[in-house]
Amino acid sequence: MSQKPILPGEGPIEPVDLKTALEERYLAYALSTIMHRALPDVRDGLKPVHRRILYAMRELRLDPQGGFLKCAKIVGEVMGDYHPHGNQAIYDALARLAQDFAVRYPLVDGQGNFGNIDGDNPAAERYTEARMTDVAADILAGIDEDTVDFRPNYDGRVQEPVVLPAAFPNLLANGSAGIAVGMATNIPPHNVDELCAALLHLIKHPNATVEKIVEMVPGPDFPTGGVIVEPKEQILEAYKTGRGGFRVRARWAKEETGRGGYQIVVTEIPYQVQKAKLVEKIAELMAEKKLPLLGDVRDESAEEIRLVLEPKSRAVEPALLMESLFRLTELEDRFGLNMNVLSAGQVPNVLSIREVLSQWLEHRLDVLVRRSQHRLKKIEHRLEVLDGYLIAYLNIDEVIRIVRREDDPKAKLISKFQLSEVQADAILNLRLRSLSRLEEIEIKAEHDKLSKERRELKQLLKSEDLQWERINEEVRSTRERYSKKTEIGRRRSTFAEAPEIDADLDAVLVEKEPITIILSEKGWVRALKGHQEDLSKLDFKQGDDLKRSVRAFTTDKLVVFATNGKFFTLEASALPGGRGHGEPVRLMIDLEENHDIADVFVYEAGRKLLVASTAGYGFIVPEDEVIASTRKGKQVLNVSEPDEARLCVPVDGDHVATIGENRKMLVFTLDEVNEMTRGKGVILQRFKDGGLSDARVFKKSDGLTWLDSAGREFNLAWGDLREWVGERSQAGRMAPKGFPRSNQFGPRF
Repeated sequence: MSQKPILPGEGPIEPVDLKTALEERYLAYALSTIMHRALPDVRDGLKPVHRRILYAMRELRLDPQGGFLKCAKIVGEVMGDYHPHGNQAIYDALARLAQDFAVRYPLVDGQGNFGNIDGDNPAAERYTEARMTDVAADILAGIDEDTVDFRPNYDGRVQEPVVLPAAFPNLLANGSAGIAVGMATNIPPHNVDELCAALLHLIKHPNATVEKIVEMVPGPDFPTGGVIVEPKEQILEAYKTGRGGFRVRARWAKEETGRGGYQIVVTEIPYQVQKAKLVEKIAELMAEKKLPLLGDVRDESAEEIRLVLEPKSRAVEPALLMESLFRLTELEDRFGLNMNVLSAGQVPNVLSIREVLSQWLEHRLDVLVRRSQHRLKKIEHRLEVLDGYLIAYLNIDEVIRIVRREDDPKAKLISKFQLSEVQADAILNLRLRSLSRLEEIEIKAEHDKLSKERRELKQLLKSEDLQWERINEEVRSTRERYSKKTEIGRRRSTFAEAPEIDADLDAVLVEKEPITIILSEKGWVRALKGHQEDLSKLDFKQGDDLKRSVRAFTTDKLVVFATNGKFFTLEASALPGGRGHGEPVRLMIDLEENHDIADVFVYEAGRKLLVASTAGYGFIVPEDEVIASTRKGKQVLNVSEPDEARLCVPVDGDHVATIGENRKMLVFTLDEVNEMTRGKGVILQRFKDGGLSDARVFKKSDGLTWLDSAGREFNLAWGDLREWVGERSQAGRMAPKGFPRSNQFGPRF
């Protein structure tokens, strides 16, 4: 029978403020994610799921020297006893611990298909088998000796460890990554030999600087190798603050193919880059003609990575080809560092490399003390038993009589020989064959040995120096097992400086082809292939017409000068093709509706420009200073309405000729015009009516040249120009006969 719904006013309904309820619930969710899912513990470097997997594998006795077990069984144990989440999530975590391309020191020894560097998934859990590696055994070593706290599992049936003893510096050795709520972590793997060297130094010098530690741990050591090209000062800063990143490049070599030809072979790729997707991306860029130096790419990988890159021609420089690939593909990648971890399993914080190592050492000290105390208790219990045995051997006949004749032999033994209950029970449980003389000698030897160990343990627990000495020995032992001389310990990533390439890479990355850029009156732009001679047959939208045509190459930058005094920069290679009417320039640059384009020209490095407004103000600006890096452009000429930026002409000469809308012309020396990077400028020519129409910079020796309406060229020698020569800011005189009615000198660029 369905239950009757509780209506408003009925039943135990309590009003709760929505804001408070959301805050409480979201905070609870955030804390759960941070503490129990996404962030690793600084002590063992593990997240709960990985810790539970290793502990469950240990409970299943999957030791490194033992047999393998189906992953389905392991996943079932983890899910049933410790980790109440989906089996796929657990299996994914388990499989990753077995991938030698994902984990620097694998914690799981896998048998079967556990995925590959191409990004293929592992086989289903029913097909794969696993056991622990020696590294995992080191992390779990001593867990039975009361070295760490345990807590009830999710349903209270069994106990699980809060943290593992971690005789292996796992956090930095294997790294970690995770996204929590409002925070994340990303730690690269490192070389254990180097970490142990830093730990030994830190034990000896607890106040060691990060600089000293970074001398021993120069950077990450990725399982997939690669070349780290991050500057040393940036690496040091990252390790100091716990935040930063590392640029990693693929390792490559040049192989001669005969007859002067060559190919490049990539043998290592950056960490966490999927090889298949990398090859696919390179092929896409080739199809889009964004890698003009590359002729072909082939994946010849088997067990080892072997990517073959063929240059377009043997004249291509290998370093230049690789630099173009590093810029556009994941052959160069950046691995971010965010050392956000849980200190003492409770506090999320970003630590420096020194703090991470120090906290691991503190954990090992705690483990050592707890293990020693646990051992001491065991020894004391055993010594108590052995003392009872010795009393029994010294009084063997009386003990036998009491056992045979007395109704309560235990009580009689305790009263007769002043034994403890433990000793009495041990004597009563003795087997007859243990009563030999030989056994007595062995007991005395064991008693002496344990007494000596007890004295040593008590000394150890009293002296912090002795404790650090013992930890020092443990770290040295770890360093020997994972030395750089061993296969697992050898450094895989190397360091290098990114080479300085003289060539302009931006130009290199685009195939150089001639184009004609067409700008219409209404601001539509397109790029026609080739340098077009006849533009009369060009098609425009209704009511539109040609404003400016510019001959260029696809490798050029296009500079746009607007009437608001701003300069914008466009890549010629990014302009729409010649089919159709093109696209509006305003989609490519942020130009206000009330302003228009004054001029368009091809950028020429090192050149200088004369910019001027309709009010007759202007100045000289280096062309390199007008290049804008964003859509918003770069403000260069300051104008205030109703004035506008009118013209921009190249500076190639020693004199300036200006002409106004009133047809008055003035010639003066270029030295009178200031060179600036931004401003209003100085007055070039003064006008009573109208404003500035055009200007031209020319050489005195060449004279002044202009084109008439029919396209014919006219030239006035310096001797014929004397009556127009004056000083800047004068009004000028009426233009010479034959000067065009348009008041323009002709094309500026």
